Amino acid sequence: MSKGPHSKLRRAARTAAVQALYQLDISDELSGTVIKQFVEHRFGRADEQKSPSVDEEFFQDIVEGVIKYQSEIDASISDQLSEKWKLKRLDLTLRAILRAGGYEILRRPDVPALVIIDQYVSIAADFFEGKEPGFVNGAMDQMAKAVRKAEFGLVGKTQS
Repeated sequence: MSKGPHSKLRRAARTAAVQALYQLDISDELSGTVIKQFVEHRFGRADEQKSPSVDEEFFQDIVEGVIKYQSEIDASISDQLSEKWKLKRLDLTLRAILRAGGYEILRRPDVPALVIIDQYVSIAADFFEGKEPGFVNGAMDQMAKAVRKAEFGLVGKTQS
């Protein structure tokens, strides 16, 4: 996996998207307002001379995509949860991580599933010290294998 400047900008965009989705979950703010706050105040826009620290287009795509396809994403996440757990019971940060990753898996075929999973497991580890990163890994892996069978060599194979 590439660890170049593009990768760093995308990693920062994913982290910011998780934070923005969390903010949207706990507030009554509109997505456009939150996106604007991040772009203007959190991404260092005050000094236009600096090189960008975040892939802003990618950030905006994730946040807007999660909102646009939230029911589809939430259904896909819910399919990975045990019957005892409902999406609403998940920690808000964990839910934001799964929604952002779910959006990329479902709607960004240009990004390899293993890259998406790796990135969001790493983000989960930034926020949690317990079992949550493993949970994110398992849920996203199952989601990816369900919708991107070809990437995992599962096309034409029967489930046992």
